[in-house]
Amino acid sequence: MLFGVSSQKKIAIVAGDGIGKEVIAAAVNVLKASGAALAFTEFDWSADRYLKDGTGVPPDGFELLARDFDAIFVGALGDPRVPSNIHAKEILLGMRFKMDLYANVRPVKLLDESLCPLKNVTPKDVNFTVIRENTEGLYCDIGGVFKPGTPDEIAVQEDVNTRKGVERIIRFAFDYARQHGRKKVLMADKSNVMTYAHGLWQRVFKEVAAEKQNAGIQASHMYVDALCLQMVREPRQFEVIVTNNMFGDIITDLAAALQGGLGMAASANIHPGKTSMFEPVHGSAPPLAGKNVANPMGAILTGAMMLDHLGLKGEAERIESAVLEAVRQRKTTSDVGGSLGTKESAEWVAGRLGRK
Repeated sequence: MLFGVSSQKKIAIVAGDGIGKEVIAAAVNVLKASGAALAFTEFDWSADRYLKDGTGVPPDGFELLARDFDAIFVGALGDPRVPSNIHAKEILLGMRFKMDLYANVRPVKLLDESLCPLKNVTPKDVNFTVIRENTEGLYCDIGGVFKPGTPDEIAVQEDVNTRKGVERIIRFAFDYARQHGRKKVLMADKSNVMTYAHGLWQRVFKEVAAEKQNAGIQASHMYVDALCLQMVREPRQFEVIVTNNMFGDIITDLAAALQGGLGMAASANIHPGKTSMFEPVHGSAPPLAGKNVANPMGAILTGAMMLDHLGLKGEAERIESAVLEAVRQRKTTSDVGGSLGTKESAEWVAGRLGRK
């Protein structure tokens, strides 16, 4: 179904499974209330579609998205009716890999100190961004099993790191820092153990950090285990963190806890200059689906990220301000201190935008 006119920014909607359908619908209503010039096209790629006709993504699906849309807004994927979740892998990882969305951007921003489990921590103390390499590493699904089911079974999973992939994500992190007025970029790895793979990260990071345009940015390094400790102990020291695919996946969930949980976390999957994808980072939570209890704020903030990426900065800032006010007034779901349902909390945010 198409809404709007061709002169607007064209947004593809893949609502997904479980609570994904609810929070994306809620966020789309907020996007409409923001006054942003958007045209939405809904795609039925989901477990329902897969169970109906075996389709995860149609043969020309990714080409269509790249050719005809300015951005893609995606909900959580995963459904127990598809035990292998092959449809989710085909849709979500397919977008990242086949559309080469190599930069996963995860802002970690505490809106109100009541949301943080750490004591004596305020919003100014939790305000950093994790840049995660998105198309390589352990997610390439290269490996195998030898002698399965026997005492001699061997399982091997390959961690793929290319010079091209490592260099472009590190360069992206420094570019992001400059564009957002950040002065520090930290690279996290485990090069003391993964000497070959993460030795490459060490070399490239030092080379890019030494380039003339990055002279004003402080470059530093931590092993990922030390980083996890420091994120809890003193999150205020971080501004931009860049790391590989697996470590990025892990530390961003830890980081989400600092800002109120996965229900408050937004993300973008970006290839500069190309159609990019935006998704809240929580799962599909099948037990919660259809109960109107899922937190829509992560999806709403993801929508704001999408607007900012598309050059609609004013509308994005208005949405962020409305979400902040919702948190302060407890016009939220129960996981972040409110008593409203998914639909009602999003309606409050949309109404706030309308009043302004």
